[in-house]
Amino acid sequence: MTTPTSLATARVGVVTFPGTLDDRDAARAVRLAGGEPVSLWHADADLHGVDAVVLPGGFSYGDYLRAGAISRFAPVMESLVDAANGGLPVLGICNGFQVLTEAHLLPGSMIKNDHLHFVCREQVLVVENAETVWTRDFTAGQRITVPLKNQDGQFVADDRTLDELEAEGRVVFRYDGQNPNGSRRGIAGISNAAGNVVGLMPHPEHAVEAGFGPAAEAGPRAGTDGLALFTSVLGVLVHA
Repeated sequence: MTTPTSLATARVGVVTFPGTLDDRDAARAVRLAGGEPVSLWHADADLHGVDAVVLPGGFSYGDYLRAGAISRFAPVMESLVDAANGGLPVLGICNGFQVLTEAHLLPGSMIKNDHLHFVCREQVLVVENAETVWTRDFTAGQRITVPLKNQDGQFVADDRTLDELEAEGRVVFRYDGQNPNGSRRGIAGISNAAGNVVGLMPHPEHAVEAGFGPAAEAGPRAGTDGLALFTSVLGVLVHA
């Protein structure tokens, strides 16, 4: 992994699988944060020297078998798993989170929402861990609002795994208020032990630009809370 000397040279790869929906939104979020988005194709094992990677939302390979299961075996993932284990920052959003669990970069699994319906709403989250490479521009305990849209968004794991995540501070985001999908312990996002790999179900890339985000104190669609995930990683890359 190369270390950029300025935000303008921080290159963040955005992976596109067949069925990906939010790759352009993720690329725009990277650009608005000050980085350079780089398109990565699922069938290409080359990561093209990027400094971080985003696995965006959608329905990769139509979510056949189960969400994220086929993407796990895409050529790009073989390179990505090795790079992530070596410290490359990786963010999985919604379907990307599902892919990360299938690739065993993150523990647990994602299953159907407990109410068996697709959910689409503005969701308040509590930032539980502000020390990962993707959350350093937040503060612990901060409440943020980002859109949520999924039908396989229920995070599940055995009690031992859940206890380890809690004890090690690896619960990164938690749903505030009503649990929208039945996720164990209200978990909305987690990290690996090193803090370079983060997955979350809500969509921060849809809350990065005033006029196009969720409601905020500044007015309707004014919310930009999601932008901090992208500025966080760029700040880490610049100062590494």
